[in-house]
Amino acid sequence: MYITIDETDRRPFYRQVADEIKALIARGELREGSSLPPVRQVAADLGVNLNTVAFAYRTLQAEGLIKVRHGSGAIVTSRVLGEQASERLRSQLRTALTHLVLGGLKRSEIKTLVDDELNELLSNGGREGR
Repeated sequence: MYITIDETDRRPFYRQVADEIKALIARGELREGSSLPPVRQVAADLGVNLNTVAFAYRTLQAEGLIKVRHGSGAIVTSRVLGEQASERLRSQLRTALTHLVLGGLKRSEIKTLVDDELNELLSNGGREGR
């Protein structure tokens, strides 16, 4: 599992870790049943506090994507977020699109960006039909 964090990113480190793992799950690089590296290992690899990674794992567990078992690590349990996340996701999409519009991008440029990102996410995961 290869993830990175960006110190210039405005998102908290735990959110960056969680989002990177979500992307790996979405692309199919982490499949259901896959084990995640131990919290200590990820924290050491990224140079962040152990609690940062632990919080990211708990966040992913609350979203229904992984199951954390103390002493035996975490495993991917689903490739689909729980239904309660739907409205929150729509709001996040709206915010991202708003930023693109305010950034001066034209409709066609935004559509191209969205298509490119979807193609990258779905190319490995085989989720085109969802």
